Amino acid sequence: MGVGAVSCGSWRRAVLACAFAAASAAVHAGPDEGFLHKDWFLRCDNTRTCRAEGYQAEGGESPPVSLQLTRAAGPGTPVQARLQVYADDAVPGVVRLQVGSLVIPKLDLGAPQIPQAEVPPLLQALLRADEATVTAGKTTWRLSLAGANAVLLKMDERQGRVGTSGALVRKGPRDEASVLPPLQAPVVRAVVPVPTRKADAALVAPLLAALDRSAVEGECGGNPMDPAGVRVHRLTERRVLLELPCLMGAYNAGSLLFMANDRPPYQPVVVADVDGEFDPSTGTATASMKGRGLGDCWSVREWRFNGQGFTLSAERADGMCRGFPGGAWQTPVYVSR
Repeated sequence: MGVGAVSCGSWRRAVLACAFAAASAAVHAGPDEGFLHKDWFLRCDNTRTCRAEGYQAEGGESPPVSLQLTRAAGPGTPVQARLQVYADDAVPGVVRLQVGSLVIPKLDLGAPQIPQAEVPPLLQALLRADEATVTAGKTTWRLSLAGANAVLLKMDERQGRVGTSGALVRKGPRDEASVLPPLQAPVVRAVVPVPTRKADAALVAPLLAALDRSAVEGECGGNPMDPAGVRVHRLTERRVLLELPCLMGAYNAGSLLFMANDRPPYQPVVVADVDGEFDPSTGTATASMKGRGLGDCWSVREWRFNGQGFTLSAERADGMCRGFPGGAWQTPVYVSR
C-alpha cells in the first residue's frame, strides 16, 4: 500500500479510511464505533473488550506519549495498562511515570505492560489528576488527562458496569455478576487456495476484456484501467481471482478483486466490500489505508477466502493521530477465530 492522506471523495471504498480519520474531529458513540473526548479515545471490539487510549494534548509541545487501558468484558476482569513514548532520539528503556502524587519510579518500557499491582492506584490517580508526566533524562512527555473520566465512564457503560462495585468511575452497590458477559469471537472458515498455475497468467487479457470498463473506472474514481500490475491468482480448480490495481490518490492505493471462471464464460464478478492486496499463500486480502500524511493514523481490514467467497476476519485501527510513526496502537475493531 502507498503512504499519505486519502481523499474522502475519491472512491467509495475509501469510506473506511475517512471514517477513522473523522474520529480526530468528532465524538462518536455506538455499539461498533469509537468514542472520542478531548485527548482520550475508546474503542470496544466485537467481543466487548474495550481499550481506552490517552495521548499528549494536540498542538502541545510534548513529544508523543500514549497510555492504553484494556479491559475484557465480564465480572471481575482486571484492567491492563501499557505505556508508550516516542522520541526523535533513541527511546529510553526505563522511564519515571508520575500521575498527580503517584510515582512509578522505574517503569520498563520493554515489558509488555505496566505491572498489574501498579494498575489500581494508577487508575485512581488518573481520575483525580490533571496531567501525567513521563521522564527519562532530560526528556519529558506530558500525557493529557483531559477526557479520561468521560472515556472511562463510557467504558463502564459499554460493559454494563455503571453502578457496580467494579465500575471505574461510577461505582455502586450492584454486584459485578450483573455486568455484560464477553461475546465469543466468530469462527471464520479459512481455506488456503490451490497453487496458481503458470498458465494462469494468460488469463489476464481475456478476463480484462470481459470486464465492464466504464464500471471499473467508476469504482476507481475515474482512474483509467491499466493492465500493468494486474495479477491472476488461482482459488480453486475452476475459479480464479483477478487483482486489479486501482489508484485512489497521491498516497493511498488499493485493488479491485474479481472472482471469475478460468474458462469461457469467464463472468468476472467484483468481490463486494473487499479490496486490497491478496496473499495466495494464506488466502487473505488485506486493505491498509492511511488517514493522514504523517504516517501516524492507519486502518487495516483483512478478509479470508472460505472456499466460495471472502469473509471479514479482522479489522483494526488507530484511535487518534498523534505523531507516532505507524500509530501508537493498532486497536482491534473486529476479531475472529
